[in-house]
Amino acid sequence: MSDAVVVGAGHNGLISAIRLADAGWDVTVLEAAPEVGGAIKSAELTPGYVTDLFSAFYPLAVASPVFADLDLEAHGLNWSRAPLAFGHPAGPEDDDAPVVHPDAADTAAQLAAFDRHDGQAWLDLVEQWEMLRPAILDTLFGPFPPVRAVLSLLRSVGTAEALRLARFLILPADRMVRELFHSEKSGLLILGNALHADIPLHAPGSGVMGYLLTMLGQDTGYPVPVGGAGALSAALRRRAESAGAQVHCDTRVTEIEVRGGRAVGVVDSGGRRWRADRAVLADVSAPALYTDLLSPADVPGRVLDDLQKFTWDTPVVKVNYAIDGKIPWRSANLGGAGTVHLGADARNIAYSTADIETGNIPEHPFLLFGQMTTADAGRSPAGTESAWSYSHLPRGVTDDAAARLLAARMDEVLEQHAPGVSDMIIGRHVQTPHDLQTADANLVHGTVNGGTAQLFQQLIFRPSPSLGGATTPVDRLYLAGSAAHPGGGVHGACGNNAARAALASDGIRGTPRRALNRTITRHLTKPWKPQGNGDHS
Repeated sequence: MSDAVVVGAGHNGLISAIRLADAGWDVTVLEAAPEVGGAIKSAELTPGYVTDLFSAFYPLAVASPVFADLDLEAHGLNWSRAPLAFGHPAGPEDDDAPVVHPDAADTAAQLAAFDRHDGQAWLDLVEQWEMLRPAILDTLFGPFPPVRAVLSLLRSVGTAEALRLARFLILPADRMVRELFHSEKSGLLILGNALHADIPLHAPGSGVMGYLLTMLGQDTGYPVPVGGAGALSAALRRRAESAGAQVHCDTRVTEIEVRGGRAVGVVDSGGRRWRADRAVLADVSAPALYTDLLSPADVPGRVLDDLQKFTWDTPVVKVNYAIDGKIPWRSANLGGAGTVHLGADARNIAYSTADIETGNIPEHPFLLFGQMTTADAGRSPAGTESAWSYSHLPRGVTDDAAARLLAARMDEVLEQHAPGVSDMIIGRHVQTPHDLQTADANLVHGTVNGGTAQLFQQLIFRPSPSLGGATTPVDRLYLAGSAAHPGGGVHGACGNNAARAALASDGIRGTPRRALNRTITRHLTKPWKPQGNGDHS
């Protein structure tokens, strides 16, 4: 018997295990796959070329306060960075794409060449970020509601400026860049990063995503683990085991056992029971937790009703390339960028996002493109490039034929920006939505963020209005995956928040918190009944 059982050894599950083991708990981690890591894995799909199969660049991990004290470097992790964080050409003919240099002054100088106002605007933005960085990161990656972080933010800027900042952060991305920059090319740096999420550029919330990733690119760069993404997962496993956690792979959990409204353990596919004396933490999707692992008798009907409205993010198609040479970009400065955003000039952004929102496969897709050897020289033979691109299909479109069509259009976009690159490709592997879900059950329908990032399913509404955060209607059961606040991305906050909730609710001192959680949950999950006005006779 363990104090806690963690279901799933993605990075959130491993971080949950680390926090609990560091607190002295006996922790068992059960992972269905042969290896830990979830969507942080790498492999040689083409001999000599290391491919990151899912996530690849980790600015959130380096910036997140959750990772700050893990000391993963002592467990074998080393970071590497490309000479330039990212770039975004304005179109196929652009031979001077805006890029983010390590020094903000160099980035500003390039933007000033597009419009003299934009260089100073960039420096002002960076100065604002440097002042607000700790409070913003604590707000985003701490438990919700972030009372302490918000108070810190107010102390940093004052109440009046806080209102202006709040307005700025909720701006749609397309409005944000119009207010910040005069040149369309300068604004692409934020717009491209906003498109990492599934929030339309005209919707509130898209701006803060673009702002965060853009400023992190200027601040920390876009780091990668030396040797491949799998090196990050391996370091997390070693860190967890060094704290005393036991990790078991090839062990699929099929049921969470509940007695008297309390989680007491899990059952694996072989029928073995794993007891949990103090808590069960689940690094799984919200629908999997409530409809697969729990009995319907243990889930309030209102929760199941709410989950009928649960919205996934848009499916991903990923193309992995082994390129026999350096990519011949029209804009030569893109050769130094780890990440390149392609196919999203002002016109194509409108077309591509409109296609996705209306259920059509984009004719001119927006691509996130990664140059992994540029970021980490050991990823492929000298003078070559291990690279990938990914793009999105509309919701509900996940069939292999649609994925292959989108992949072919992605190849066309790459060729337009780097004429001749198609002849240099010696290995090409497409990952369809089906492939992604088969490789990692949490990537449902090929989605990578555990549910939409749009505001109606964020903060206290994630994963549903009746269930905000890590706590669940079942006592001592916690949601530790990206379906909980703050959502997708490799920042570790979902696992960390689940572990903190388990620790805070444990033992005699946790009794009032458990009682409060039960009262709140009972109220939020109570079936709604229309109120009558008395006598209808």
